Amino acid sequence: MGLQPLEFSDCYLDSPWFRERVRAHEAELERTNKFIKELIKDGKNLIAATKSLSAAQRKFAHSLRDFKFEFIGDAETDDERCIDASLREFSNFLKNLEEQREIMALSVTETLIKPLEKFRKEQLGAVKEEKKKFDKETEKNYSLIDKHLNLSAKKKDSHLQEADIQVEQNRQHFYELSLEYVCKLQEIQERKKFEFVEPMLSFFQGMFTFYHQGHELAKDFNHYKMELQINIQNTRNRFEGTRSEVEELMNKIRQNPKDHKRASQFTAEGYLYVQEKRPPPFGSSWVKHYCMYRKAAKKFNIIPFEHRSGGKLGDGEVFFLKECTRRHTDSIDRRFCFDVEAADRPGVSLTMQAFSEEERKQWLEALGGKEALFPSFNRAIIPRPEGSAQLDRMGFTILRKCISAVETRGINDQGLYRVVGVSSKVQRLLSMLMDVKTCNEVDLENSIDWEVKTITSALKQYLRSLPEPLMTYELHGDFIVPAKSGSPESRVNAIHFLVHKLPEKNKEMLDILVKHLTNVSNHSKQNLMTVANLGVVFGPTLMRPQEETVAAIMDLKFQNIVVEILIENHEKIFRTLPDATLPEPVTLSASPPNAPPRQSKRQGQRTKRPVAVYNLCLELEDAPAAHGPPGPDRNHLLADGGTFGDWASTAPSHARSSTVQWLNPQSPATPSCNPAVTPPSPKLSSFPLSLPATVADKPPESVIYRKARAVYPCEAEHSSELSFEIGAIFENVQTSKEPGWLEGTLNGKRGLIPQNYVKLL
Repeated sequence: MGLQPLEFSDCYLDSPWFRERVRAHEAELERTNKFIKELIKDGKNLIAATKSLSAAQRKFAHSLRDFKFEFIGDAETDDERCIDASLREFSNFLKNLEEQREIMALSVTETLIKPLEKFRKEQLGAVKEEKKKFDKETEKNYSLIDKHLNLSAKKKDSHLQEADIQVEQNRQHFYELSLEYVCKLQEIQERKKFEFVEPMLSFFQGMFTFYHQGHELAKDFNHYKMELQINIQNTRNRFEGTRSEVEELMNKIRQNPKDHKRASQFTAEGYLYVQEKRPPPFGSSWVKHYCMYRKAAKKFNIIPFEHRSGGKLGDGEVFFLKECTRRHTDSIDRRFCFDVEAADRPGVSLTMQAFSEEERKQWLEALGGKEALFPSFNRAIIPRPEGSAQLDRMGFTILRKCISAVETRGINDQGLYRVVGVSSKVQRLLSMLMDVKTCNEVDLENSIDWEVKTITSALKQYLRSLPEPLMTYELHGDFIVPAKSGSPESRVNAIHFLVHKLPEKNKEMLDILVKHLTNVSNHSKQNLMTVANLGVVFGPTLMRPQEETVAAIMDLKFQNIVVEILIENHEKIFRTLPDATLPEPVTLSASPPNAPPRQSKRQGQRTKRPVAVYNLCLELEDAPAAHGPPGPDRNHLLADGGTFGDWASTAPSHARSSTVQWLNPQSPATPSCNPAVTPPSPKLSSFPLSLPATVADKPPESVIYRKARAVYPCEAEHSSELSFEIGAIFENVQTSKEPGWLEGTLNGKRGLIPQNYVKLL
């Protein structure tokens, strides 16, 4: 897992975890800065001393070999992997060159040292200055809030209102600065991949010319150099597209941050000051806590966190809410206060203070207080406004007319689909094409009124105006999965299968468009629109996530890869049916498997979730006897192989015994390496909380027992359950009377195990 994306919406929450992610980005940039500084020093040594050339080259090669780029998100593209591996390749070349002990060219200063110094000064130096401003504003903002909240409620209203305005203005300034800083952090992480590697590439090219016996080495390097240039250019192109999307999202959130809050498992969350009472004569103190509340379970988490001490995180507390009461200013010398009473701590009441009256009302609404006047903190995805474009007969007419005109008039135009038309002309053409009365009158093939760039822009605008992207919201995540991993063949197979899951109209229009793009790429020598360039243009057009976040934008590069695969394999994907002998591809799931639900007297649900590790492979075997239990007694299934989670809720006779891994077609019995592929959770049933007799007593001899291995970690919430980590081995495993659970022994203790957390051995 690389660096986590920094969401702009988190700038307004400023949570402890957001600060942790910011520090991770800062640490990575500092590591890069130190590395580049060391690299520049090593390069100068190459020029300064011929006698120490060999030693300097070894050090230089060692530095390159050990450095690794970090990436944002959960996977890299093939181009990024090649860029990442390029430093190790450069290191190998240096080791070969060191044997010849030739003099380093003086051009090293121009080709390597200066570009790196420029990058370090202009890019990394700029981030350092932004960090100083950000830290200074953080100190100023929270100091002012502390001072403001200490104002007595008995002061004049005019004085209080003036103070409120001042604090709000300061907070808005802080949010603005935070947004800019987050944007800059993520931009420099992406920028360094190509702005650092390109000078290295120039350095190597120049060095070969100064070696008497370097001709053969240069020939060997040439092929790799060309491929790397393509990788860099592809990464640069994707970076430009990603940056514009990120900036657009940042501006949307800046204009209306409340409409772009991220979905959360909490009903309400944010900072509150909690009154901590002390014995006389010490009085009380107010400590800032990050608070999270789940309304369904009435569960309240509070964690002390102090921004000004470098982000110090304290020990959190958890309690269950009984009631919430608003505090009047005549009962306490502070504003925006309310009391909460804990259900599991009789007689314990906490006084909390919000940052403003509006936030207090929001908390009262979420907590079920008396002044529930504002909407709760429940967050929802903001739907995209639907355009007038539709996937109907008129839409197909527009598509065919535009494609025919492009292939007739401009198939060899340089920058086809990348060069955009004048916005007003594009809108006018699209309006005419979408009007039944004027569509047939528009002659795109023979008329000089419409430039080719206007036609291509109108085509792209039509596709972007559809209420739903052509490749659908539902399958968006599924298309992304194969682009992130697997062999080229497995990627094609997975996308082939998914294309045939599209609605018929979507698939038909996609077929027409991709066939045209294939034709465009066949003329790339003239129009310069390679498959990679077309992927950059049409990735965001044909695919887009339903929720706009930085994490989703970071997947733009994988959308481009999906479009590239469609273009390169058009005939196979659209003219043949998917191979029925291959398993279905892995699909994207929102969360790892949950523990089976339990009914008990306690409020709430299991809050611990297994940690999903990318590429965690579960070796589930295909047992021929595993065709589902014939009756209510499922003990015999333990002898059949597979995972209990596969049969937890359904048991058809034709069901498969285990999940099969799509991205490795050579091993059809291997399951998905993506833990996001979750086994079904058992249905909720009523059962006793106490441990069954079969668990506490010695198991009868007639029952068949198996061993099992944990594939997810689990923390017990009842005395009858077992806690375990990934890889734990259970003995004497059998089915339990409680649906969705197994019984087993771990380290001499017998207890209940969630059946979809383990794999039978």
